[in-house]
Amino acid sequence: MEESPGCFTDTNGVITSTMNDLPGYRVVKTLGAVYGITVRSRNWGADIGAFLRSSVGGEIRYFTNLMYTSRNHAVERMVGECLGRGGNAIIALRFDQSELTTLRVNTFSQVCAYGTACIVEKIENPATAPATA
Repeated sequence: MEESPGCFTDTNGVITSTMNDLPGYRVVKTLGAVYGITVRSRNWGADIGAFLRSSVGGEIRYFTNLMYTSRNHAVERMVGECLGRGGNAIIALRFDQSELTTLRVNTFSQVCAYGTACIVEKIENPATAPATA
């Protein structure tokens, strides 16, 4: 059985979220925008196979795997940027992707992951936090 592509990326403990905030956490400091970019080339043999597959319909597994791999590498690089700045979270995570063609011969897939690096701390539950006088 062929292994299915996955979107899991080890973030080394960095919390990543597409939300602008993190429920249960307080943003202590923002560290600025971080991003990770990867550019991948496709191989001609796979392009021919994909063309034939597209003529009968269905998923083109090679391109699906290419996109998963590209997105995962972009996230890994973005997380590395966050860790390099001392952050422990990335909020407002987004992806951008495009196709680059050179001389109408070579086609490349470009993926960029970007977000806001920050330092967050867990908010104590008000019901269990000590009362202040």
